[in-house]
Amino acid sequence: MKKKILVVEDSKLVHRMYDLMLRPHEIVHCYDGQEALQTLTNHADAQLILLDLNMPRMSGLEFLAHIKQDPVFSKIPVVIVSTEGKEEDTQRGLDAGAAAYIAKPFQREDIVDVIRQLT
Repeated sequence: MKKKILVVEDSKLVHRMYDLMLRPHEIVHCYDGQEALQTLTNHADAQLILLDLNMPRMSGLEFLAHIKQDPVFSKIPVVIVSTEGKEEDTQRGLDAGAAAYIAKPFQREDIVDVIRQLT
C-alpha cells in the first residue's frame, strides 16, 4: 500500500536513493529541519518521517524536539537514518522520541522493514 513519507535529509544523493528504493510510495523531500517544519503544515497526513541528524539550519534532533511538542505531528513515527551510529547516538535519538534508528549505510530492506512495522 502506498504511503506518504517525508524525507528530511541534506544529501541530494540520498534523496535520489530513497526515490529509487521506495517506489511506489509518495516521497516528500526536505533538505533541513526548518524546511521540514514548514512542509509538514501542507503534509500533515505524512505516515512516516525519515530523518537525518546532521543538517544545516536545523539539526534532526532540533526538528524532532519541535514536532514532538505539536499534538498533530507528534503522532507521526520518526525514523532517524544517520551516519552517527554509535550506541549513545542511537539512544539519544530514541530518547528524543524517534520510533527507530537506522545507521548509514543501510540496505533497502532496512528501510522497507521499518516502514512496514511503523505504518
